Amino acid sequence: MSYELNRRLAAKREPLQTATTVDPVTASIIRGGMETVCFEAATYLGRAASSAIINQSNERNASIVDANGRLAAGAIGTPHLTFITQLTVRYGLEHFERYQWGPGDVFVGNDPDHGGGHLPDYNVYAPVFDDQGELIMIQCLQAHQGDTGGKDPGGFTLEATDIFTEGLAIPCLKLVHRGEERRDSIFLLERNNRFPSFAGDLAAMIGGVQHSVKLLEELIRKWGPETVKAAINYNIDHTERRVREEVAKWADGQYEATILIDHDTLGTKDVRVHVTCTKAGDQLTVDLAGTDDRPELVGVWNTFGNTRSYILTQVVAAMDPTIVKNEGFFNAVEMIIPEGTIAHPPPNKPAALGSFHPACEITEAVCVALSQVVPERSAPQVYKIGMPNAVIGVDANGQMWMDQGVDSRTMDTSAVKGIDGWGSCPVSLGNLLLSQVEDAEGRFPIINISREMTTDSEGPGRWRGQPGSLNVKKVLQPTTAMAWMVSAAHPLSGICGGEDASPYSSRFEVGTPNEYVIELSVNASLPEGAVIAYQHGGGAGFEPATLRDPEAVREDVLDEIVSVARAQDKYGVVLTGSVEDYDLQVDVAATARLRSEMNAGQAA
Repeated sequence: MSYELNRRLAAKREPLQTATTVDPVTASIIRGGMETVCFEAATYLGRAASSAIINQSNERNASIVDANGRLAAGAIGTPHLTFITQLTVRYGLEHFERYQWGPGDVFVGNDPDHGGGHLPDYNVYAPVFDDQGELIMIQCLQAHQGDTGGKDPGGFTLEATDIFTEGLAIPCLKLVHRGEERRDSIFLLERNNRFPSFAGDLAAMIGGVQHSVKLLEELIRKWGPETVKAAINYNIDHTERRVREEVAKWADGQYEATILIDHDTLGTKDVRVHVTCTKAGDQLTVDLAGTDDRPELVGVWNTFGNTRSYILTQVVAAMDPTIVKNEGFFNAVEMIIPEGTIAHPPPNKPAALGSFHPACEITEAVCVALSQVVPERSAPQVYKIGMPNAVIGVDANGQMWMDQGVDSRTMDTSAVKGIDGWGSCPVSLGNLLLSQVEDAEGRFPIINISREMTTDSEGPGRWRGQPGSLNVKKVLQPTTAMAWMVSAAHPLSGICGGEDASPYSSRFEVGTPNEYVIELSVNASLPEGAVIAYQHGGGAGFEPATLRDPEAVREDVLDEIVSVARAQDKYGVVLTGSVEDYDLQVDVAATARLRSEMNAGQAA
């Protein structure tokens, strides 16, 4: 049933029926109004939510889906959430009569087998009707929840073999009926969540969509429903046309890439993601044939909806950024996602960890493939973090708490053509913010000992990646800690001849006789005072490192990004003087000789 449902939910949808036409300016004004409403919805949620993961980290996104289930508008947010909300809504629309849709209703869905991402990503949505009772659009708010009621806090169960281990799966549930809360439904969700902050988060999501519905009703009254429908049709068609114009400029051909995940959560090595991007005329086809389909794999199953979203997140990055992000991208890009692979699993497979891996590897593979045809737009939209080191405990009142390990760090910030990697987050995270370490220390019994960038952890290249950081944390009471370590054997790929990023690593109980390295995955009990040291991988390089300006390498050494030895070994730059005396200089003649030798060796 799941494969059949996925095919149906992903099928191309028709334009809204209207005899009205609209000019480009009016269509753009109406689109701007819808995007502003989405921004208000996301802002409302961020200000009203109770948990740090939403009100500080901003792991949420707002979008508008039209009455036919097409993505019509979105806010600036987390990119991969932008492109997934419409499938959950489409499932609800299929059961319009069954769920008695009407004005004032609010729904929620999270089920991976019914259009959802992974269980923690709740999509709360509400229909918008005109004054004559016609459904015009649906306002959506999608946000990551701290828990889903499964076996382990947070919904991340390393050994899960089915979705039921991870938590409560919701195909479609009505939370508000004709403006009145359904306390039975809301209490059901609250009872299946470990954290008291969830009640506030859910209330904020409901309030956010209700607020936005009122704004959209005003927009429809101002412009008239037929004009609004015509504007939605125009904007989606315009995006499709612009995407095809971009693709038409590329060279025809097939562009392939293979990316490996170190291992699944039980140790099966070298899990494979393969992509072939075919460009013919104005048509781009992204085919994941050849991606791993071993049924015994554990923890590496991405949902169908997530896979579509992560593919599109990278395709969008390869295009002119002024192209509006809506259903037009889906109409212009064909995606082939073979059934039974880790990118399109059988029903009831666990999916919580799949939003890390293979989701990131799917995006990375598309980036590496497209770098062969549009290198100037090849910025990997990934976070190869494996799984954050989640620290879990129980307070004096018996209430469970979780530090999800998503606080300040640098990681995965790769170079692009002409620009070194910069900042602390990869571009894929959009407006997602890293929580302040001071806030985590105020909420949880932990203390952050250090947050330091690591010298020689940049991916070398003509333009280099940003270094990763070593994050050291101490727990102040006995806790449980969970981690899944990947991106050690197969870190983030370099682009166009740039070198790969530095690998990830993690150690528990640092500085004691019991210190150990996390080689695979762990659900460990830590004593009071235990120290965790998590080395985040840096960003990858772009183009060969021996093409980097020697003076830029000298500056990197002075900034302690690169050591003197690495400057010579990786970049072929010979330096005289010392960092300590600040008299470092490039030996131009020796550098030219060394680079000539290195390039000859690489050619051989």
